[in-house]
Amino acid sequence: MIKNLELNKKLWLITAILSLLVSLTGLINQDIYSKVISKEILPGVVSQDLITFIISILLIYIALKVTKTAIKPQIIALSFLAYIFYAYSIYAIEQIYNSFYLFYLLLSSLSFWSIVVTLTNYDKSYFKELKLNKYLKYLTITFLILIPLLFCFLWSSQLLPLMAAGEKKEFTFSIYILDLIFVLPAMIITALILIKDKIIGYLLAPALFFKAFTLLFSVAIGSFLRPLYNVNFSAEQAFFYLILSLSFLALSILNFVQLKITTKK
Repeated sequence: MIKNLELNKKLWLITAILSLLVSLTGLINQDIYSKVISKEILPGVVSQDLITFIISILLIYIALKVTKTAIKPQIIALSFLAYIFYAYSIYAIEQIYNSFYLFYLLLSSLSFWSIVVTLTNYDKSYFKELKLNKYLKYLTITFLILIPLLFCFLWSSQLLPLMAAGEKKEFTFSIYILDLIFVLPAMIITALILIKDKIIGYLLAPALFFKAFTLLFSVAIGSFLRPLYNVNFSAEQAFFYLILSLSFLALSILNFVQLKITTKK
């Protein structure tokens, strides 16, 4: 699926190894966050480091083992890179000025340009046909449109009062920036590509869904960890993100399982 796969695998491996080391350091030594984030935010940061650590291990495995004919692992690798970009862009935008801040910038840059290189090396001529169950395709397109509309409404309703008051809240404005500039437009664009029945839409949809799962599942874990850090726990918030994340996981799995791929080679 990807031309120059060996180059891409090297980029994935470098990104994954660095991400593994940085996230592991954050898990082992949580004091690195003590001066730069509040106690209320720490559970979310720990959960994000935990998911990043797991994803980094899986990405290392894919980078070492994947072959050109293994299309679905390449899609998964793309979703992992998207998660790493999102996770460390949060740290970069939120100005987590600890001793690892330059690594956060480096990981954000590495993962972003790895995605760009992967997509520019996408080999359209490799495929003869991609098919998805008609009803699943309609469900996928519906989710790809409704979720951006929902979160655009939610984020705008939160942003407008902050804009009026000139207020900045910790660990929220980075989410607004990344979602409204990158994630939500990517979903809308993928929906439009799928409507036009373009091959790349079938590849991007499960990658976006799996990226959404990992991110939201991280938020859910962070919510459940809050009592361990003597922070107020909201069951409604925790289960909302858990259910939403599992919905994206289900859609991702359905897309992977039901996607029928016919190649020319």
